[in-house]
Amino acid sequence: MGDCNISTPDNKQNRKNQEIRVPRVRVIGSHGEMVGVLSRDEALAKAEEEGLDLVEIQPQADPPVCKIMDFGKFKFEQQKKANEAKKKTKQVEIKELKFRPVTDEGDYQIKLRNMRRFLEEGDKVKVNIRFRGREMSHQELGREMAARIEADLGDEIVIESRPRLEGRQMVMMIAPKKKV
Repeated sequence: MGDCNISTPDNKQNRKNQEIRVPRVRVIGSHGEMVGVLSRDEALAKAEEEGLDLVEIQPQADPPVCKIMDFGKFKFEQQKKANEAKKKTKQVEIKELKFRPVTDEGDYQIKLRNMRRFLEEGDKVKVNIRFRGREMSHQELGREMAARIEADLGDEIVIESRPRLEGRQMVMMIAPKKKV
């Protein structure tokens, strides 16, 4: 079967056989060859003769383009292509990691390792540095923590939003660098 770009406007159902109402149609044969402009009845007879369906593939053309094909197989192939396209698109998630200005070195390394993993998977990371009690008077510790995270991750990241204070926490958004 020849490859034919089959488009459906607004993802509507393709009309087939008796559903096609126009008097004349341009027909493409079952092997992709151009048959020509025929009356609807002649085209239906030709499709029935081959034991296949007459499917309208370009209703907006003048005259509409129809192809002789197995409609069930066509729908299956369309569904398969749609599923493949859906698999290829990855939803970007935002992962959130919480730090404190006094986060211990071991905990920091574990969170950094998790952050690297999230970024490698293509997810964005929201870094929260939470201040409690009198820690609010030492916001420079939070800025140092954010700078340290940025330095430790190095060239593998893009800072989407610089550290900013939101209430009692400092927030920073990090995204993975696009692979070229």
